[in-house]
Amino acid sequence: MGLGCCPCCHKVVKMQAETQQCPRCHRSFSVRKINSLSHTFAWTIAALVMLVPANLYPMMIYYTLGQPEASTILEGIATFIQFGMYPVAIVIFIASFVVPLAKIIGLFILMYHAKRASKLTVKQQGQLYHIVEFLGPWSMLDVFVVAIMAAVVNLGFLSSIEAAKGITYFGLMVVFTMLAAESFDARLLWDAQDQKPQTDDSQSQLNQAGSR
Repeated sequence: MGLGCCPCCHKVVKMQAETQQCPRCHRSFSVRKINSLSHTFAWTIAALVMLVPANLYPMMIYYTLGQPEASTILEGIATFIQFGMYPVAIVIFIASFVVPLAKIIGLFILMYHAKRASKLTVKQQGQLYHIVEFLGPWSMLDVFVVAIMAAVVNLGFLSSIEAAKGITYFGLMVVFTMLAAESFDARLLWDAQDQKPQTDDSQSQLNQAGSR
């Protein structure tokens, strides 16, 4: 219909060009997100790269009587299990492994289905996109746990906790996945689905022509 919605103030305006300025809030926007798949793919790859050092480098350093003891994510989970703190271990495992991996895999699935017709319905693909978008902020739960522990467990020379370099990579990974989900244009899923019947019809016409 030649209409566009401003992503800032949600004013519907008549699109005169591919990119134009909103008359109400003066923000530049376009009908579709420009180079959506390229940006989403780049951010997702960056998040996948950050996931490796985030799990290899220690997330926090625990000082006991002045002696440092570094702990990675896996070592932290094993320590919580050893002390019988199973709920905390489960929360850390879900926030540190399940949620980031699920979001990265979900983004790759969405990009794959946006490029070609899928057996999944548009509703199912839309639900997957909303799940990926919803998981974004919850990935920061592990960072919040380390920050809270560093603030609470601070007894000077006896014991203290400080964040290590692994938390930087983990935080970057979470930010990159959030940017990837924001860059993805969900309307591409509808475009791929709309092209599916046309592809099937053209294929059937070719088969009929070949049989003749």
